[in-house]
Amino acid sequence: MFEMETHISCLFPEILAIIFSYLDVKDKGRVAQVCAAWRDASYHKSVWRGVEAKLHLRRANPSLFPSLQTRGIKKVQILSLRRSLSYVIQGMPHIESLNLCGCFNLTDNGLGHAFVQDIPSLRVLNLSLCKQITDSSLGRIAQYLKNLEVLELGGCSNITNTGLLLIAWGLHRLKSLNLRSCRHVSDVGIGHLSGMTRSAAEGCLSLEKLTLQDCQKLTDLSLKHVSKGLNKLKVLNLSFCGGISDAGMIHLSHMTHLCSLNLRSCDNISDTGIMHLAMGSLQLSGLDVSFCDKIGDQSLAYIAQGLYQLKSLSLCSCHISDDGIDRMVRQMHELKTLNIGQCVRITDKGLELIADHLTQLTGIDLYGCTKITKRGLERITQLPCLKVLNLGLWQMTESERVR
Repeated sequence: MFEMETHISCLFPEILAIIFSYLDVKDKGRVAQVCAAWRDASYHKSVWRGVEAKLHLRRANPSLFPSLQTRGIKKVQILSLRRSLSYVIQGMPHIESLNLCGCFNLTDNGLGHAFVQDIPSLRVLNLSLCKQITDSSLGRIAQYLKNLEVLELGGCSNITNTGLLLIAWGLHRLKSLNLRSCRHVSDVGIGHLSGMTRSAAEGCLSLEKLTLQDCQKLTDLSLKHVSKGLNKLKVLNLSFCGGISDAGMIHLSHMTHLCSLNLRSCDNISDTGIMHLAMGSLQLSGLDVSFCDKIGDQSLAYIAQGLYQLKSLSLCSCHISDDGIDRMVRQMHELKTLNIGQCVRITDKGLELIADHLTQLTGIDLYGCTKITKRGLERITQLPCLKVLNLGLWQMTESERVR
């Protein structure tokens, strides 16, 4: 009986497209070069769904943007920008995500020439480390990118409160805003975002994620603004904000939607601040107070009383001891990640308490815990769900060292 040989070339284009969709970006490009049938299948939009094109814009390439549009690619990262940004915007009128992170030569003038009309499809714009960008560009963005949901401005050190006023005026759908190291931003700017100046701007009241890391001019007044106006906020990063204090935690303690709070290296946060957080109505799943020198064992007792639903807790370099661990572990049934690196007062006793009670832990950081030995480590490794164990500077005597 004659049997017809089955070959991959016999597959329907739709089946080939499904197979190609599982390949990484480079291999997607390679299969397009095999033959005409594979090229046609590989250009199916389902193959490239969600892919971000990474481009060096150095010289004119007439086929570049038609090729991207044929594949349905709507996300672009510019790795180097030697042509006008308007070249990108004109070539991809339905662009959804534009990543310009690190394009140091991008200026207000260049961005102004690109954004000259509404771009309703654009949802994500990353201008991190575009250090020449100023408030002028934010005016253009607020005017023409009304549907923007994510705006990354980390390291844009020329942004001021005026720029935040423009954002608060125009970007009402914004859900995520990164202002890391925007050191000219002060309480006034956060007030604009929070809708405290309604006569001038409605505010970005839909914000769910706000990164204010290293914004040195912020004080507790900013936290008051945030707590009053940004009721939908889920993630707040205040790391390295030296101007906030325990009193500011009172404002945050009643933000019922807040899930993650980062207070790393906030030097004025102490046990009292943690008490305020624990006594409120927070439902935090993540808290980071690493390198807060005034955090001690009393904070762990407060956490056990009022923040026992935490899934992730970072206490690196805090002044905690085995006694604090003892006061906390029995209530923290949902904790999955515990970072206590460089907590040099933690000994094997603390590790034994962790092993006995924090049975859901999947990751623990013990970097620089110099008083632990093989005995405590053996107990930790018996945790049933443990997947990540960071030892780093862990030190033992030669006879105790695990080989």
